[in-house]
Amino acid sequence: MSEKLEGIVSPAIDTLLSKVDSKYQLVMFASKRARQINDYYSALHEGSLFNNVGPLVDSTVDEKPLTIAMREIEQDKLAKRDA
Repeated sequence: MSEKLEGIVSPAIDTLLSKVDSKYQLVMFASKRARQINDYYSALHEGSLFNNVGPLVDSTVDEKPLTIAMREIEQDKLAKRDA
């Protein structure tokens, strides 16, 4: 049983927190992006791909949108906008 641990273990929470100002900001940033990825997959089934941006990192079918969003944050694929 040497399976690789995923989720909050990878990427490391410390790495993610260095990309934002607070834990709250990380949660808001990642959850918003995860909803966008989820909308993309929903639109993919409907045949409409023009309103949503898909994953910006390599991902597999079994990965959850939040995991993909966390990896995008870790790899600096997203830019945080100040509102």
